Amino acid sequence: MRHVLERRFYSAGIALSALVMLLVGVLAVPLRGSAGSLSMTVIGMFPRLVGEFAYADLKSARQYPWFSQFREHLLPPRFRQFEQILSSAGVHANTQVEEVAWGELPLSSNGKEAIGVALGSFDLSSIEDRFKQQKLSVVDYRGLHLYSGAIGSDDIFVTFLDSSTAAFGPKSALEKLVDVRMGTGESLLTNAPLFPLINETNSGSVFWAVLDKSNTHFAMQQLVGQATQFRQAATVISRVHAMMISVDGGSGIDGRFQVVCDSVDDANLLGAALQLGVMYQRYTDARSHPDVAKVLDNVRIALSGDRLMVEAPVSEEQLDALIKSISVNLPM
Repeated sequence: MRHVLERRFYSAGIALSALVMLLVGVLAVPLRGSAGSLSMTVIGMFPRLVGEFAYADLKSARQYPWFSQFREHLLPPRFRQFEQILSSAGVHANTQVEEVAWGELPLSSNGKEAIGVALGSFDLSSIEDRFKQQKLSVVDYRGLHLYSGAIGSDDIFVTFLDSSTAAFGPKSALEKLVDVRMGTGESLLTNAPLFPLINETNSGSVFWAVLDKSNTHFAMQQLVGQATQFRQAATVISRVHAMMISVDGGSGIDGRFQVVCDSVDDANLLGAALQLGVMYQRYTDARSHPDVAKVLDNVRIALSGDRLMVEAPVSEEQLDALIKSISVNLPM
């Protein structure tokens, strides 16, 4: 039951971490770092029913002083478990894993689970020898070895698709990813509502994420908070289609998100609701969290047709104080 509750909160973890950080100050806008885009081949490995999809260019992110906070708050718990398993095989994830992509897949039990793909450099023979020495349980599936690495109460499986590609997650979800790669499962590329937004967002950011309708609704309910006193806000939120989040590197962190609304009128109303939310947060933080309040002074909310866009500049000097101010509230 504990794990189910944790996943319920993490189901919007990508959005909540990024959005809460954005509106209380851990994301910034002025500079853009250099980062690569995720290969379409990797995106195409994920099952069609993924509801959240995210990517992190770890090689680029590691050069920035805020990487530890980034790693702690934006990467999924499953990736940290994956790192532990790699470490037991002598693989240094902090140098050998360069990119990671993950998605949230609905399970038959009405829960949700994260499944991921890590790109890097893996010595397969050495890793398999270490796993055999440790007597890890192994399941053969469609010609691949799925290694079981139970951590605490969680059972996570890891497999290596080739010397540069590893996949991790619960067994049932990992099998679905393998099915897609083998051509017998439906790919995320065929997800008509989500894939075009993924393709649009996949433009070289250090981190980016796209949320489908249901995950966006949950994230927006958490985000607007006091703004729901607008009589029509809840109705507008129920009609929101998706959310796109991106983070770039620089002297601070450059971040933004876009909310895809049902209409131009909805975008206008939601923009007003968010403005109210920012004003309320600015007022409540003025004394208790002055660094947060200063950042909120610079929050920019703009409209473009049926999309609502939010940006907020933050300097490197503010990051530590802001992290401490908000980290206790993040559902990670």
